[in-house]
Amino acid sequence: MSDSQNSGQIPQQGQTIIVNQQQPPKSNGVGTAGFVLALITVFICWIPFLSWILWILGLVLSFVGVFKQPNGLAIAGLVISLIWLILFISVGGLFLAAIGLS
Repeated sequence: MSDSQNSGQIPQQGQTIIVNQQQPPKSNGVGTAGFVLALITVFICWIPFLSWILWILGLVLSFVGVFKQPNGLAIAGLVISLIWLILFISVGGLFLAAIGLS
């Protein structure tokens, strides 16, 4: 009689319950946007004003994205933007030296 009563029950002894809750992957949208804008600037550098605007936006967004996690793409965008800043200053200096203003 006890066997018929226990046949529908789940044994409580020796059970292990494993709960696997996956965390959603973290993303840094601001840093990613800064990286993409900095990368686009590399390819459209021959369009003066549009590339400057996108470069400044990429620089600002990458700088803001560095302070959020994960910040890998934000750092990459910041590095690309700072390299372009050095190139802009160098080319501007060469241009001014060529026309004799410096």
